[in-house]
Amino acid sequence: MKTFLHAVSAVLLLSACGQAMTPAAPSVASVEGWCFSGGPIHTADDLRPRAEAVAVVGETIAYVGAAEGDWCPDGAATYDLAGAALYPGLTDAHAHLIGIGAREMELDLSGVTSVTELQDAVREVARDLPVGETIHGDGWIETHWPEGRFPTRDDLDAVTTDHPVVLQRADGHASVVNSLALERAGIDEMTEAPFGGAINRRDDGRADGMLIDKAQDLVADLVPKMDAAGRERAYRLGAEVYASRGWTNMHSMSVDRDDIELINRMASDGDIGIRVYNSIGVPERRPGERVRTMRGGLSAGAPTVVTRAVKLYADGALGSRGAALIEPYADDPDNHGLMTLERDRALPIFQSALRNGIQVNTHAIGDRGNKEVLDWYEEAFATVPRGEWAVAEPRWRIEHSQILDPADIPRFRELGVIPSMQPSHAIGDLHFAVDRLGPDRLTGAYAWRALIDSGVVIAGGSDAPVEVGDPRIELHAAMSRTDLSGYSNEDWNVDQRVTPQEALKMFTLWPAYASFQEDKLGSIEVGKKADFSVFDRDMLDPGIEPMDAEAVMTMVNGVVIWSR
Repeated sequence: MKTFLHAVSAVLLLSACGQAMTPAAPSVASVEGWCFSGGPIHTADDLRPRAEAVAVVGETIAYVGAAEGDWCPDGAATYDLAGAALYPGLTDAHAHLIGIGAREMELDLSGVTSVTELQDAVREVARDLPVGETIHGDGWIETHWPEGRFPTRDDLDAVTTDHPVVLQRADGHASVVNSLALERAGIDEMTEAPFGGAINRRDDGRADGMLIDKAQDLVADLVPKMDAAGRERAYRLGAEVYASRGWTNMHSMSVDRDDIELINRMASDGDIGIRVYNSIGVPERRPGERVRTMRGGLSAGAPTVVTRAVKLYADGALGSRGAALIEPYADDPDNHGLMTLERDRALPIFQSALRNGIQVNTHAIGDRGNKEVLDWYEEAFATVPRGEWAVAEPRWRIEHSQILDPADIPRFRELGVIPSMQPSHAIGDLHFAVDRLGPDRLTGAYAWRALIDSGVVIAGGSDAPVEVGDPRIELHAAMSRTDLSGYSNEDWNVDQRVTPQEALKMFTLWPAYASFQEDKLGSIEVGKKADFSVFDRDMLDPGIEPMDAEAVMTMVNGVVIWSR
């Protein structure tokens, strides 16, 4: 299997039956088990939060406890942590696997720090691209730019008028395009934005180049489509990047139904080493039928892939002022944001999902977006008799749950809804959220502590490639509620941060629960799968900054899929 190639360096750290192994020793793929000791071992099990030793036989954890007596099975390879920290396999409960790989393959604008740098990046591509071909990139975010504004068509026209340019914002909820792209898409003063979208305009009615949420669909045909080989490469790259960062598992969102067979095959062949829990995007036509065809799951025997959820979008994003708010934006008083989903479309999907045992994961960021989704979930639960539910505990989720009306926080517990939240959003948004919302609405913003105290679990994620997708950043954000420089502000409610044990569970045990896999994943307990993330220092130690740690080894099912 190709994933074992990443593990060659691991043999230098091992000893088998007490004998030192050399690079000429058998591949780590051949060992019958593993014995770990010599460093902090965090279990995410509240009954035994720490252990001195862990033994693995085959794919399964066989021992958790003290490093004394005859605890290491014969034939197992011993791994001296030498002070490194071992955790249950870290899970990103909200990311986009193909997008992470695609970021490695296309114009990446995540490092752009000004309109001028954005122009320079486009200029470099335009220099070698045949006239008429589209320049497409993503990852820009303007919140720290010295210009203090969105880019415009004029900024892009100053670089090229020979190529359509479509550049998506990091959150995926807005794009800036140039005049040629607007012309080819037929967008002019008379064009109406589709439901759930907005065409930002100047005072004279001309589009300024910013397309919000579903208005991006108007230029979709201009963006080059990834072919089958490109999609396979993107999935492979995304999985490799994630394994190298210490992730063992990802809940992949908005997955194309047509890619499931490919993902299953790649996982079975070892080309995707991490676990993948898929949420399929719901098509516009016959969504209820799509949900019904998913009954029983779509994993087709792939041992590390589960597909039993659907993903919907209820509103936009806060940064692009598309998140649906109860009251208008503080810095845009005529704008309440955008609902991108309507009750009459949502309810039949939800009812079908209940009857067919399909998990529903709905994007909602603004307080109105979250309130509407909770209302619709509640209505679906009430209108489908319990005897018709295929799963007694559906564990539906709201993805992001960023801005909540405080009155809605208890409803998550009452309805059994799981908030799926990304701590890095909070430390990025703190630089502009006060402007968007004003200080009063921050009471229910990124309310991790309040939600946990209300009795729910939080499935922690990153939303990569919107964010970097680094577990160190997520743990830092959850535990400190400051940006990476240590900055926060008086409006940012630092009392909403979480404890180290809670932060660990946000990325281990609670995502396992949020994907119906807590019986085999999420904590280091006898009988569970041997999924581990090893870092060279303990990120949960209050005296250690998580960003100073480095991933050492990533293991799934007792197999090393990546090693430094």
